[in-house]
Amino acid sequence: MENKNAIKLIDKILKNIDKDGVSSDSVINSIKELRAYALEEQIPLVVKVLRLTYEHIESHGSFLIPVLDDEPINEEDNTAGTNELAPEESLKYLISLMKNLNNKMNVMDLKEYRDLLNTY
Repeated sequence: MENKNAIKLIDKILKNIDKDGVSSDSVINSIKELRAYALEEQIPLVVKVLRLTYEHIESHGSFLIPVLDDEPINEEDNTAGTNELAPEESLKYLISLMKNLNNKMNVMDLKEYRDLLNTY
């Protein structure tokens, strides 16, 4: 996303997930707020993924979509290939993809999350 406020909000969401967990009201409300920025920037894929994400969390009380198999979670914990991680890690990865939509791999991963959320 291009908007500096959207990038700040992404960082805030990532911190809130660590602090409050996936299903906190602050995380859900921030995701809804981020969706408004995506609408403003006219990024249909991000708008849809964010809507599916907060609806999924609201209806299931957690984020039950596993981390995509081929991506490491972070540098300290190189657990590529495992998808049995905490919902927090998967949601953090999903949200962090939105920071750089010029990266084709990020867009591909967002499409995969969209498809997984649609079929869940």
